Amino acid sequence: MNPLITPSELAVLAELPETTILDVRWRLGGPPGIESYREGHIPGAVFCDLDADLAAPAGPQGRHPLPSAGPFQDAMRRLGVSGSRAVVVYDEADSTAAARAWWTLRHFGHPDVRVLDGGLRGWISDGLPLAGGEQARRPGDFVARPGGMPVLDARQARDLAVDGVLLDARAGERYRGEVEPVDPVAGHIPGAVSAPTGDNVDPAGRFHLPDFLRERFNTLGAVPGVRVGAYCGSGVTAAHEVLALAVAGIPAALYVGSWSNWVADPSRPVATG
Repeated sequence: MNPLITPSELAVLAELPETTILDVRWRLGGPPGIESYREGHIPGAVFCDLDADLAAPAGPQGRHPLPSAGPFQDAMRRLGVSGSRAVVVYDEADSTAAARAWWTLRHFGHPDVRVLDGGLRGWISDGLPLAGGEQARRPGDFVARPGGMPVLDARQARDLAVDGVLLDARAGERYRGEVEPVDPVAGHIPGAVSAPTGDNVDPAGRFHLPDFLRERFNTLGAVPGVRVGAYCGSGVTAAHEVLALAVAGIPAALYVGSWSNWVADPSRPVATG
């Protein structure tokens, strides 16, 4: 199943009670996406808080660790998610935050999750309507069963950088260690390959076509028969990388703790340049 959905396709699904729509607008450092949601959202959408609903509290495991099954299940049920109903997730435009919702729901076993390609900006540019305020939703019955998507821990990420392809989804300057605006140490996991997520989408925030993405990742070493993984600062933009790889037909694992977990242990090596 194509993990992406167009605004026109969602406009049809949004009319059906069997569809759950999650607004996952978020940006690092705020402001909280709930305010933007209240100002205007896709009709029928409910707000999903990335920090509270799609991650455990920050700590040595990273800034956005994988939530455990119980709290995640509770959060999704509160938002109206059921295993028998399709879920569509979206953010402002480029799917960075929405991809984290897609990946986490898929990891915990939801069978039908898609991302609105181009996000709310694409919806608006297609002339589709918005609703204001907050949307009430009946609780869902989603059952969280982890293991639906492959994950990496620090040791596995280290090994994959040697034996396979480990993609660093952050901006090139962070990969090279020239700047580090968030984490205490700059650089990258030795052997990782720079693959900024900004190159996965066009200027409007829509994903490039599968053939384009496949060629991009093949050039970076993600070819058939090679194991592939991705990481970023805290496991958010790396989920976008995994989504882009899925669009290209390339399976990949996610190092959820990512760089923020890697540098929590000072004995782990750091590369720059």
